[in-house]
Amino acid sequence: MAGLRTFAAVSLLVSLAAASPAMAQTPPTENIQIGLSTDAVSITAGFSGADLTIFGSLENPDPLVARQGRYDVIVVLEGPARPVVVRRKDRVLGIWVNLESETFENVPMSYSVATTRPLQDITEPNSYKQLSLGASNLYMQPAEPDDSPTTIEEFTAALRERKAATGLYSENVGGVQFLSQNLFRATVRLAPNVPVGTHRARAFLFKSGLFIKESSAQLEIRKSGFEQSIFRVAHDYSFFYGVFAVSLAMLTGWLGRLVFRKD
Repeated sequence: MAGLRTFAAVSLLVSLAAASPAMAQTPPTENIQIGLSTDAVSITAGFSGADLTIFGSLENPDPLVARQGRYDVIVVLEGPARPVVVRRKDRVLGIWVNLESETFENVPMSYSVATTRPLQDITEPNSYKQLSLGASNLYMQPAEPDDSPTTIEEFTAALRERKAATGLYSENVGGVQFLSQNLFRATVRLAPNVPVGTHRARAFLFKSGLFIKESSAQLEIRKSGFEQSIFRVAHDYSFFYGVFAVSLAMLTGWLGRLVFRKD
């Protein structure tokens, strides 16, 4: 009987030892979620730009890290991607003409960034490159990759500068604010010439300079009113719209001739 009890005790210890790894649970990791104040924005001819508010929350944040302010969030609103042609003008015989051009494929037409702090204070530059995060780290794919690397780099820089000058590429340092340890609010700018189409909002969570998680949501920007009707006709019935536009131009010119002709 003593030997049987000893064997039973050993078996129980072995069972507990085998079960202990399964019973041990790792602490849940942090996560991030975002939600837009609206899923669609309608713009008219008088649209002069607007601020879009994006709300978000941290799941399972470390209270100590949150109190020390070592969580950072970067929110990006990225517009639809389309081909873009960049041209360079040079003076020839006193006249500015387009001599060279470079075509880039799948270029985000708009790119707005909001951050908790300046980008250089959040993480290392290599992290932004790996995540393609920030206007300066977006990869502009040339249509002719065999072109000179120097030429591609020059036209890429010119494309970024042009987008920034028109307000389509922007950065709002301090645009992300924590309302509590879990909740935050981000404000990104919609330029007056923001492109229509499907935009993607992305939120990146960093902890002590290390990338943790990403979350995304979609936003639809569309024209409304009379402008939307013209936009729809021009795209759905492009041939008839072109004929109508030419006819209207001819009619306007003929009427102008009648009004301003000298007898």
